[in-house]
Amino acid sequence: MIEDSSDENEAVEPDRFLQFDLGDEHYAVDLLTVREVISLPETTKIPRAPAYFLGVMNLRGQVISIIDLRKKLSIKNKEDNSEEAVIIVDVCGIFVGIIVDSINKVLVFKESDLSAMPGASVNINTEYINGIHKKDDVLTVIMNLSKALDISDLEIAKSK
Repeated sequence: MIEDSSDENEAVEPDRFLQFDLGDEHYAVDLLTVREVISLPETTKIPRAPAYFLGVMNLRGQVISIIDLRKKLSIKNKEDNSEEAVIIVDVCGIFVGIIVDSINKVLVFKESDLSAMPGASVNINTEYINGIHKKDDVLTVIMNLSKALDISDLEIAKSK
């Protein structure tokens, strides 16, 4: 008889996360914040916007701000950008498109399965990281987009 490692009496439902790549690393966001995934659209540039703010796009009559998450987090793009995509997310009630190198899969696990960010001897801003998920020696950084896209980014997105 094969035993299920999950506790049937446990009332906590597993969470779902959309895993994607930025550069050579795996990241994920809560699937409940994801509205849709689209190919890279044409955008209208906004003068004097930060370098990571690609511009705005029209998505079925709604103006959506597009942010290159790689530039925002200082991550080098993959050389092959054939799988580049935009994830439309709802961050604090504002729809924003974030550019990623590729979409991988949906991860399903309990939040208790996350490891905390290990202590580091250097001063690194990790407040946008909710934890690290490890499965089969693959590490995935679980992001808090409302912290990764700080208030000024959301104000830019909201004003467009």
